Amino acid sequence: MKIPKVIAEIGCNHKGDIEIAREMIGIAATFAKCDFVKFQKRSNRELLTAEEYNAPHPNSKNSYGDTYGAHREFLEFDIDQHRQLQQCCQEFGIGYSTSVWDLTSAKQIASLNPEFIKIPSACNLNFPMLEFLARDSTSDIHISVGMTTQEEQEQIVQLMEKCNAANRVVLYACTSGYPVPFDQVCLLELQSLNERFGLRIKEVGFSGHHLGIAVDIAAVALGASWIERHFTLDRTWKGTDNAASLEPDGLRRLVRDVRAVSLALTLKDRPILEIEAPQRNKLKRLQGVHFN
Repeated sequence: MKIPKVIAEIGCNHKGDIEIAREMIGIAATFAKCDFVKFQKRSNRELLTAEEYNAPHPNSKNSYGDTYGAHREFLEFDIDQHRQLQQCCQEFGIGYSTSVWDLTSAKQIASLNPEFIKIPSACNLNFPMLEFLARDSTSDIHISVGMTTQEEQEQIVQLMEKCNAANRVVLYACTSGYPVPFDQVCLLELQSLNERFGLRIKEVGFSGHHLGIAVDIAAVALGASWIERHFTLDRTWKGTDNAASLEPDGLRRLVRDVRAVSLALTLKDRPILEIEAPQRNKLKRLQGVHFN
């Protein structure tokens, strides 16, 4: 099978510090050997109502500001900083991408022409943003479908088809929780997405918010072409995503195991493989065949 791509989602786990972001890119590229890193882009005044912007963070221990808006602004990189991060990725030989949460952010990130742009589950029904990316961007469009009904998923794919962009779409099975207990990961949604959309879109992926890496390996066996996991340098850092993130060695092991499993998911191309032939000659005990 095709070896799945692994995305290390740095997201906002850089704590608003571009030097930490650069360090995380380097680790994801050279130590874990991921294929892509991914950030997030928000225009907070557009995305949030005034009430939401000025309200306190719902969990004060995770907040980087006196209000939720100030917290989000503290973690935000502007488009010039994203351009710097994209250049940093090029220097390390790893792909750059970003999740976009609103139309303004989508337009800004599209100007960087990354290989793909991600739509998080929270924003996958923002049809003006989806239509802009379908019509005015050449990047692939990766869409998580957490918190989304099958009828809504159908609407998303139909819009992409209407815009002649379905061949650039990757849908990700996802349960939106941080972290997600194993009994709510619902991995068989991968099969459901493949059955309903496999012939209509480019590929199907898996975005996980669980603990450990066993689930991701199973996702590969179930046909995921992309594996996305949150990445942090320290799971004890404040922030809602850190608890469901992988630290560097966990990310390294994930990449290693995803690639190993994908290589193993084949049929034998001949009855006796080359590696088996000397063992057969040495060990096989052939007995006469007796028929009644």
